Amino acid sequence: MTDVFEYIQFVLAPQMITGLALGVAVVLVAIGLTIIFGLLDVINMAHGEFYAVGAYVALALGTSGVSFWLLLIIVPLIMIPIGYIVERGLIQRVFNMPDRHVTTLLLTFGLGLVVEEALKVVFGPNTQRPATPIPGAIEVMGIILPTYRLFLIAVGFAIVAAVAIVVNKTRLGALVRAAAFDRNMAASLGVPVSLVFAGTFAFGVALAGLAGVLLAPIYSVFPTMGRDFVFLAFTVVIVGGMGSISGAVVAGLLITQVQAISSLIVSPVWSDPIVFSIMVLVLVVRPQGLFGRLGHA
Repeated sequence: MTDVFEYIQFVLAPQMITGLALGVAVVLVAIGLTIIFGLLDVINMAHGEFYAVGAYVALALGTSGVSFWLLLIIVPLIMIPIGYIVERGLIQRVFNMPDRHVTTLLLTFGLGLVVEEALKVVFGPNTQRPATPIPGAIEVMGIILPTYRLFLIAVGFAIVAAVAIVVNKTRLGALVRAAAFDRNMAASLGVPVSLVFAGTFAFGVALAGLAGVLLAPIYSVFPTMGRDFVFLAFTVVIVGGMGSISGAVVAGLLITQVQAISSLIVSPVWSDPIVFSIMVLVLVVRPQGLFGRLGHA
């Protein structure tokens, strides 16, 4: 009995906290993905690269003396115009094509490759890791927990709650949901649909950049980090249901816990196959995912 308690205390609980911290960060990226799909009907394959850009911008500003707390505000503000320009300058140009799903997917995939190579040229191929802004650990019921991971969990849940309130309880959210439900009807009622589209895309990009800031001190910064991370985020979106905010939250926390615990039970190399197997199972049993689309989140 003592051995079981010690295993839970020193192995399982810290691993679950790690999974929870990763889950919150994945949810931030996945919410951006699912909002963009729910409103624009665009699968943004460059979303992971926006996450990487946010991390690199934070790294560059941090080495220049900008505090981590300011980075949490500055980086999303920098990412907003980037997302706006991408939506207006690229996606809108091909959005009305008959095969827009394939066209926008290929367009954003190509954009992601360009951004990834640009990061290699500007910052180099080597992995970099900023200092942990909140060092140390605290003890809770005999369990040693890294302070920064607890901070990440608290901040992440606060951001997710704020996004849910904005989307579901405010006039701005009502405009977004109206445009997602019927863009032509919303336009006839005076809703500036094109502006709502661009603003929502920029908002999703800002969330990805913010996730990059929060995760950089834990998982380091390197040019291909976006490609590696976005596969997990897409899995979360698919399992939760394309376009569903609540689905992204539930699936993100569930999948990252499965990944964390499975790496203890079996070899860590099997954690990703197990996660992708869950995605395949969900697609077979419930192709629409666990929850509905954006307008019903």
